[in-house]
Amino acid sequence: MGHDTDSTNPAPALPAPATPAGRDGLAALLARPERAVIALDFDGTLAPIVSDPDQARAHPDAVPALAALAPKVASVAVVTGRPAGVAVRNGGFAGVPGLEHLVVLGHYGAERWDAATGTVTAPAPHPGVAAVRAELPGFLDRIGAWQGTWIEEKGRSLAVHTRRAEDPQAAFEALRDPLTGLAVRHGLIVEPGRMVLELRPAGMDKGAALLDHVRGAGAGSVLFAGDDLGDLPAFTAVGELRSDGVPGVLVCSGSAEVTELSDRADLVVPGPAGVVDLLRALAARL
Repeated sequence: MGHDTDSTNPAPALPAPATPAGRDGLAALLARPERAVIALDFDGTLAPIVSDPDQARAHPDAVPALAALAPKVASVAVVTGRPAGVAVRNGGFAGVPGLEHLVVLGHYGAERWDAATGTVTAPAPHPGVAAVRAELPGFLDRIGAWQGTWIEEKGRSLAVHTRRAEDPQAAFEALRDPLTGLAVRHGLIVEPGRMVLELRPAGMDKGAALLDHVRGAGAGSVLFAGDDLGDLPAFTAVGELRSDGVPGVLVCSGSAEVTELSDRADLVVPGPAGVVDLLRALAARL
């Protein structure tokens, strides 16, 4: 399915990063876009947060904006905790003119989908995930899990959501320690997010995935946009790349629920609509 950009809708102005490092990163990206990597989280960044993750879809202008930008840069990568195939489906990324070289790094980099081949590559799943999958429903019953919490099956991980509970934050805090204990018993970790606790293998994080992709691309600059705690390792990775001489821009898709990212970001935009405007502005400038 193809996507057409609306030539009657002018591109927004390109916002200026608030930090010197961010301004240096943007200047490097604009000077040599053919060496730039644009990397983005999916939920909360390209797609609005919804109560049912199965219903999450990319912002309607996200794919056209990416398709306009991607041919002008070295690489566009979606770095997500979701299975790669789910992100591709929910994002509408397959078969889009302009996105022939898009990469989706799913499950925090454990899976990789390439638009060029339309295939997902991945190692065998961690055995602890299957053990937790079998135990988790009964475990939640035994500890008196809050009404409204529910389990999301993610293949290589499992997530317990509290957004539908009567008091989502209280449910989140009440479940955090018990779920951490369960995860540790099976060789997993708990990744907290926006009203969600994800049980997954250690060593899977967006920072490692981003570093590997940027270095593999031989990039001269990088922009990463995210919205949640799981994106903090990618923010740290951009800092590491800066130390190695690769300028970078850290973008927070703004949320009142998570301040850790906005405090560290070079640029804060108002959610997925703001991310789309940023992508459109970049495409217009390059």
